[in-house]
Amino acid sequence: MDRQKVIYLDHAATSWPKPPEVIDAVRDAMLYDTANPGRGSHAMAVRSSRHLFNARKQLAKLFRISNPNDIAFASNTTAALNLAIKGFVKPGDHVISTAVEHNSVRRPLEYLKQAIGIKVTYVESDTYGVIEPKRIEEAIVPATTLVIVNHSSNLLGAIAPVAEIGEVCRKHGVKLLVDAAQSAGILPIDVGALGIDMLAFPGHKGLLGPQGTGGLYIHPEIDLTPLLHGGTGSQSEAPEQPSVRPDRYEAGTPNTPGFAGLAAGVRYILNESVETIHTKEWRLTQLMMEQLSAIPGIQLLGPSIGQPRTGIVAFNLEGAEASELSFILDQHYGIAVRAGYHCTPLAHASAGTLEKGAVRASVGCFTTEDEAQALVDAMKEISAHYPVG
Repeated sequence: MDRQKVIYLDHAATSWPKPPEVIDAVRDAMLYDTANPGRGSHAMAVRSSRHLFNARKQLAKLFRISNPNDIAFASNTTAALNLAIKGFVKPGDHVISTAVEHNSVRRPLEYLKQAIGIKVTYVESDTYGVIEPKRIEEAIVPATTLVIVNHSSNLLGAIAPVAEIGEVCRKHGVKLLVDAAQSAGILPIDVGALGIDMLAFPGHKGLLGPQGTGGLYIHPEIDLTPLLHGGTGSQSEAPEQPSVRPDRYEAGTPNTPGFAGLAAGVRYILNESVETIHTKEWRLTQLMMEQLSAIPGIQLLGPSIGQPRTGIVAFNLEGAEASELSFILDQHYGIAVRAGYHCTPLAHASAGTLEKGAVRASVGCFTTEDEAQALVDAMKEISAHYPVG
């Protein structure tokens, strides 16, 4: 299969293609600015440092963060979530999360249950993946210190009512950590207005940057125990990790070319506007859902047609294995989707698909209507080989 002819519908995993500006920024940084940022005062090291600060500034503008230095860079959302969870939660704490979380939240929490004896409550969603803030409030106990929610499910596309959940957290003096893996660059995010204390985000998905980039916004009143300890280029004479941000959380050499590309990706989004991108993606999901729902044997997951969701359409075909459908779409139609459990067995349990998984098609800001239609047309042909009943 010619890789240039692929119909790419796997943006929930990573976005592709990247804007030309992102590719140019990575290439230029590799060619001219690959010195170690923060570790030298020569001109190239200074330029490398500027790439990182520029990325922080662009992200701060996108997420309405007052101080760019409250953004700690990480290699991906998983690393950012591990920093937030393991750096904040203490023995005896009670944490509330949800039944639609990714394993990047569930596994650190389960680890801490075994390692230091924390308690965890997973609040149930409805069958569409939507969380009611009232259920979170009902789960709060005196030992509750943290609530963790994903802004949008990576399986169901459901959008959490973060503003209302933030109000509940503020009312009870509980901190709120939001997993923005499927919403950063796709849904408007104002950390102050939404009551977000920590925001974990990827660089390589909706922000259109390279893989190996991501980060964590940390409210200035929160001090996390660093996940990594080592060289930062600052306070090098001290045996302890620096207290200054963001150095405190960024031990080791960062992915400078990657973050140069991320800055370019965020600039692209700011120029296009998050609202414009989300509206386009929502229309494409509606096109797919309306036509897929008319195919006998197709079961759609997540919010109903016409309801809010991100650019994810997960489905199953009666009588067919999800992995088999994904293989056929790839090999015979040149359509890239993802099948299986998507690292979120909790969400599959909520949707009733834990035993079989699902096929997930996900659109991005460069997906065309013709590409969305191609998936529908392919499924019409494929479904003819799997009679219903």
